[in-house]
Amino acid sequence: MADFAFFHGSWTVVSRRLTTLFAGSDDWDVFPGTTTCTPLFDGGGNTEEILFPARGFRGFTLRLFDVERKEWSIYWANDRTGLLQPPVVGTFTDGRGDFYGDDVHDGNPIRAHYIWSDITDTSARWEQEFSADGGRTWESNWVMEFTRA
Repeated sequence: MADFAFFHGSWTVVSRRLTTLFAGSDDWDVFPGTTTCTPLFDGGGNTEEILFPARGFRGFTLRLFDVERKEWSIYWANDRTGLLQPPVVGTFTDGRGDFYGDDVHDGNPIRAHYIWSDITDTSARWEQEFSADGGRTWESNWVMEFTRA
Protein backbone atom coordinates (compact mmCIF):
# COMPACT_ATOMS: atom_id res chain seq x y z
CA MET A 1 0.00 0.00 0.00
CA ALA A 2 2.98 2.35 0.43
CA ASP A 3 3.93 2.10 -3.25
CA PHE A 4 3.76 5.87 -3.75
CA ALA A 5 5.54 6.77 -0.46
CA PHE A 6 8.65 7.60 -2.51
CA PHE A 7 6.76 10.49 -4.10
CA HIS A 8 5.60 12.31 -0.96
CA GLY A 9 7.07 15.80 -0.74
CA SER A 10 8.15 18.49 -3.20
CA TRP A 11 9.75 17.97 -6.61
CA THR A 12 10.97 19.85 -9.64
CA VAL A 13 10.02 18.37 -12.98
CA VAL A 14 11.09 18.59 -16.60
CA SER A 15 8.27 17.66 -18.98
CA ARG A 16 8.50 16.56 -22.59
CA ARG A 17 5.11 16.49 -24.29
CA LEU A 18 4.49 15.40 -27.88
CA THR A 19 2.95 18.32 -29.78
CA THR A 20 0.83 16.22 -32.18
CA LEU A 21 -0.62 12.83 -31.25
CA PHE A 22 -1.12 9.85 -33.55
CA ALA A 23 0.61 11.53 -36.49
CA GLY A 24 4.10 10.01 -36.31
CA SER A 25 5.41 13.32 -34.97
CA ASP A 26 8.76 13.64 -33.21
CA ASP A 27 8.21 17.27 -32.18
CA TRP A 28 8.38 17.56 -28.39
CA ASP A 29 7.57 20.60 -26.23
CA VAL A 30 9.93 20.73 -23.22
CA PHE A 31 8.99 22.79 -20.15
CA PRO A 32 9.63 22.95 -16.38
CA GLY A 33 7.28 22.52 -13.46
CA THR A 34 7.03 21.93 -9.74
CA THR A 35 4.87 19.53 -7.79
CA THR A 36 3.95 18.58 -4.24
CA CYS A 37 2.53 15.21 -3.23
CA THR A 38 0.67 14.83 0.08
CA PRO A 39 -0.16 11.42 1.61
CA LEU A 40 -3.67 10.33 2.61
CA PHE A 41 -4.98 7.36 4.60
CA ASP A 42 -1.59 6.43 6.08
CA GLY A 43 -0.18 5.73 2.61
CA GLY A 44 -3.35 4.35 1.06
CA GLY A 45 -3.74 7.43 -1.10
CA ASN A 46 -2.26 10.78 -2.00
CA THR A 47 -2.93 14.02 -3.78
CA GLU A 48 -0.58 15.95 -6.01
CA GLU A 49 -0.76 19.44 -7.45
CA ILE A 50 1.60 20.16 -10.31
CA LEU A 51 2.29 23.65 -11.69
CA PHE A 52 3.49 24.47 -15.20
CA PRO A 53 3.95 28.27 -15.09
CA ALA A 54 5.68 28.40 -18.48
CA ARG A 55 2.58 26.85 -20.10
CA GLY A 56 -0.01 28.57 -17.90
CA PHE A 57 -1.75 25.56 -16.40
CA ARG A 58 -1.74 23.27 -13.41
CA GLY A 59 -2.87 19.74 -12.77
CA PHE A 60 -4.18 17.65 -9.92
CA THR A 61 -3.79 13.91 -9.31
CA LEU A 62 -5.71 11.76 -6.84
CA ARG A 63 -4.31 8.28 -6.21
CA LEU A 64 -6.26 5.75 -4.14
CA PHE A 65 -5.38 2.18 -3.18
CA ASP A 66 -8.24 -0.34 -3.42
CA VAL A 67 -7.55 -2.55 -0.39
CA GLU A 68 -9.75 -5.41 -1.61
CA ARG A 69 -8.43 -5.54 -5.20
CA LYS A 70 -4.88 -4.55 -4.16
CA GLU A 71 -4.50 -2.01 -6.95
CA TRP A 72 -4.22 1.72 -7.41
CA SER A 73 -6.62 4.01 -9.22
CA ILE A 74 -5.11 7.26 -10.52
CA TYR A 75 -7.35 10.19 -11.43
CA TRP A 76 -6.18 13.36 -13.26
CA ALA A 77 -7.71 16.82 -13.63
CA ASN A 78 -6.41 20.19 -14.79
CA ASP A 79 -7.48 23.77 -14.30
CA ARG A 80 -8.29 24.19 -18.02
CA THR A 81 -11.34 21.88 -17.84
CA GLY A 82 -11.93 21.30 -14.12
CA LEU A 83 -12.99 17.73 -14.96
CA LEU A 84 -11.75 14.60 -13.21
CA GLN A 85 -10.71 12.20 -15.97
CA PRO A 86 -11.46 8.44 -15.91
CA PRO A 87 -8.88 6.55 -13.84
CA VAL A 88 -6.01 4.39 -14.91
CA VAL A 89 -5.70 1.32 -12.70
CA GLY A 90 -2.77 -0.94 -11.88
CA THR A 91 0.04 -2.01 -9.59
CA PHE A 92 3.76 -1.86 -8.93
CA THR A 93 5.92 -4.89 -9.76
CA ASP A 94 9.68 -4.94 -9.17
CA GLY A 95 9.88 -1.14 -8.73
CA ARG A 96 7.83 -0.29 -11.84
CA GLY A 97 4.23 0.88 -11.84
CA ASP A 98 1.91 0.14 -14.78
CA PHE A 99 -1.57 1.64 -14.89
CA TYR A 100 -4.12 1.27 -17.72
CA GLY A 101 -7.46 2.83 -18.53
CA ASP A 102 -9.88 3.98 -21.19
CA ASP A 103 -9.90 7.56 -22.41
CA VAL A 104 -10.96 9.68 -25.38
CA HIS A 105 -8.82 11.73 -27.77
CA ASP A 106 -10.45 14.03 -30.34
CA GLY A 107 -13.74 12.20 -29.80
CA ASN A 108 -12.24 8.75 -30.40
CA PRO A 109 -11.83 6.03 -27.74
CA ILE A 110 -8.23 5.24 -26.80
CA ARG A 111 -6.33 3.25 -24.18
CA ALA A 112 -4.07 5.10 -21.75
CA HIS A 113 -1.00 3.70 -19.98
CA TYR A 114 0.95 5.43 -17.19
CA ILE A 115 4.40 4.09 -16.30
CA TRP A 116 6.33 4.93 -13.11
CA SER A 117 9.99 3.86 -13.33
CA ASP A 118 13.60 4.73 -12.42
CA ILE A 119 12.50 5.41 -8.85
CA THR A 120 15.13 6.47 -6.31
CA ASP A 121 15.05 8.60 -3.14
CA THR A 122 15.76 11.71 -5.22
CA SER A 123 14.35 11.02 -8.68
CA ALA A 124 11.57 9.29 -10.61
CA ARG A 125 10.21 9.05 -14.13
CA TRP A 126 6.59 9.11 -15.27
CA GLU A 127 5.51 8.38 -18.82
CA GLN A 128 2.14 8.46 -20.51
CA GLU A 129 1.40 6.58 -23.69
CA PHE A 130 -1.79 6.18 -25.72
CA SER A 131 -3.07 3.46 -28.01
CA ALA A 132 -5.65 4.09 -30.73
CA ASP A 133 -5.85 0.39 -31.67
CA GLY A 134 -6.97 -1.25 -28.44
CA GLY A 135 -3.48 -1.68 -27.02
CA ARG A 136 -1.74 -3.37 -29.96
CA THR A 137 0.60 -0.38 -30.46
CA TRP A 138 1.47 2.50 -28.13
CA GLU A 139 2.70 6.06 -28.67
CA SER A 140 4.58 7.79 -25.87
CA ASN A 141 3.29 11.37 -25.60
CA TRP A 142 4.33 12.80 -22.24
CA VAL A 143 7.42 12.11 -20.13
CA MET A 144 8.19 13.78 -16.80
CA GLU A 145 11.55 13.50 -15.04
CA PHE A 146 11.24 14.34 -11.34
CA THR A 147 14.03 15.53 -9.03
CA ARG A 148 13.44 15.99 -5.31
CA ALA A 149 13.34 19.70 -4.43
